[in-house]
Amino acid sequence: MPSLALKVYSVFFKLLLKHKLQTLLQQSAAGGTEASFGVASRPDESAAPSNPSFGPDGVATKDIHVDLLSSLSLRLFLPDSSLAPRNGHAPHHQENGAAYGGYLPPVAPPDARRRSHAGSPRKLPVILQFHGGAFVGGSNTSTANDFFCRRIAKLLDVIVIAVGYRLAPENRYPAAFEDGFKVLNWLGKQANLAECSKSMESTKAGGVGDASRSQIVDSLGASSVEPWLAAHGDPSRCVLLGVSCGANIADFVARKAVEAGKLIDPVKVVAQVLILDHPAANPLVPGRGPPLKCMPPTLTVVAEHDWMRDRAIAYSEELRKVNVDAPVLEYKDAVHEFATLDMLLKTPQAQACADDIAIWVKKYISIRGHEFSY
Repeated sequence: MPSLALKVYSVFFKLLLKHKLQTLLQQSAAGGTEASFGVASRPDESAAPSNPSFGPDGVATKDIHVDLLSSLSLRLFLPDSSLAPRNGHAPHHQENGAAYGGYLPPVAPPDARRRSHAGSPRKLPVILQFHGGAFVGGSNTSTANDFFCRRIAKLLDVIVIAVGYRLAPENRYPAAFEDGFKVLNWLGKQANLAECSKSMESTKAGGVGDASRSQIVDSLGASSVEPWLAAHGDPSRCVLLGVSCGANIADFVARKAVEAGKLIDPVKVVAQVLILDHPAANPLVPGRGPPLKCMPPTLTVVAEHDWMRDRAIAYSEELRKVNVDAPVLEYKDAVHEFATLDMLLKTPQAQACADDIAIWVKKYISIRGHEFSY
């Protein structure tokens, strides 16, 4: 039986969510200029500032606005292990807390380019993370989500891209889901632009002048290359991680990736982690997408006292019936979003959850040739 504290918390959480939904619906009915552009966070959310230098926890962050027509944004989390030589020796932090540049396009001045510590940059897997918040709240830059993504980046030795998707009711279904797949396509575009930029670098040896190269690169959009991803991202080892309602976005993106196949090359979704499910989007609805047997390996995390627990377990059971690697991790005496709520982030259960996710995900990102095949 759940303790009294857990019961009180559960009731409080539901009442708070109900109040927030009612307030947002009233604001949406009144109209506003934000409706078309959308919002990716709420004023009452505590936000953690980005820091492009490697701090005490060994993770640098930066924010990117990827869509001029909407509020869709990203926060990148880069662990300092990306600076380590391929032989695995400890990385050297930058002096004076300077911002890390990563790889810059060839049109940049030579002294502005960041040289790797091993002659060639170390490539890391990429995790796309979708926060929770019942589709109406939460943020990729919130204090709690920032802490969680830093923990994952460090534990798994990966680049985490936290997606700031558009929230309802300003942008209703399927806006958040569309944003998720848009980011996956953006990741593929970044990989292709990085390769293009490197190809332009090689033209210098063929006698093409800097001015000409600058025009060629700009015409192909190589100036839009994200330097951290160009230097260290390996999109062929991409994992989707969704929390609460974000788990439904992650599952939707996985299905769209299966349908797209090679159209999103070089991106390969090798696994997904679903931390709970949400009744607003049921992955077991018939005709929702490709057959379940086509889905990537899927880890589902549930809490003992979460009212959404049964549906999440049911989804995993259906995946296992068609031979998809789909284990369930259940945590005793835990509540909804226990691994990502600010008040619970430093509990032993939250730390154990991150450790367990790391152990499972590393099966699919550590060994080349082990990728999931569409």
